[in-house]
Amino acid sequence: MTSLTQIAVPFHNAELYVVEHKGQPYTPLRQIVQGMGLDWASQFVKIKQKFESCVVEITMQIMGDDQARSHTCIPVRKLTAWLYSVNPNKVKPELRDTVIKYQEECDDVLWDYWTKGQAVNPRTTKVERTPLHDAHAMLVAKTKHLNSSDAWKLILQRFNVKSIKEIPYEAIPVAVEYVHHLIAMFSNADKMQLAEPWRDQDVQFLMWYVPKIAKLIKNEFYPALTLLRSEYAAQMIGMAQEMACHANILNQAAIKNGMTTYNCLGGQAVHTMEWYLEK
Repeated sequence: MTSLTQIAVPFHNAELYVVEHKGQPYTPLRQIVQGMGLDWASQFVKIKQKFESCVVEITMQIMGDDQARSHTCIPVRKLTAWLYSVNPNKVKPELRDTVIKYQEECDDVLWDYWTKGQAVNPRTTKVERTPLHDAHAMLVAKTKHLNSSDAWKLILQRFNVKSIKEIPYEAIPVAVEYVHHLIAMFSNADKMQLAEPWRDQDVQFLMWYVPKIAKLIKNEFYPALTLLRSEYAAQMIGMAQEMACHANILNQAAIKNGMTTYNCLGGQAVHTMEWYLEK
């Protein structure tokens, strides 16, 4: 019987069974295939055809099983190639977006390799993300307008990601700078108490329309431009988020000072941070 080790696969945050065979790490595929909701019989045929030279049968006892069995395995280095060939429409619905994202990343990696001579893994380690965590903590500590969750939402939306882990390494310094920019803006908002600029009708129009336009760009135009791989996608979301942050600081300061509606807009409710952050 062959001994097994479990390793973490960064992209899927999953666990793979890995066994050494002829000096290389191999992984049994059946559990992965079935775990994704795919039919093992049909995938087995494709795997045998595509990886004929490196598919092996290894007898091993997998955790949860009461005896050693023969398992179809391929080298771990070939697993990415198989994942790239999977039809996303056939996997479990909850995994579909992950598979699509993975395959899109593969497209970018291959393009970078053939056009630039190298491909760089953009994912970051916990240590590399420390400056951003520290900046986030400072933002929450220094502002009265944001809690921890809302602060993270602003940062993630700025970079159009769902997790801090998805922010590329080269963007971490930009993200830290952006957070310090937020700290400065929210600090200035606390100094607006005496001037009360939100009472001005022209300012109220900006407080109303700028967040609405920014939200439309964030939810509709930016995703469309991203799918088209437009060079203007990043510029547009960046400018939209900057404009919205300034307008929303005025809105939050106005709410804090008892203003609930825009006088010049027929009594429309003042935009809250929760309204802006939701879809």
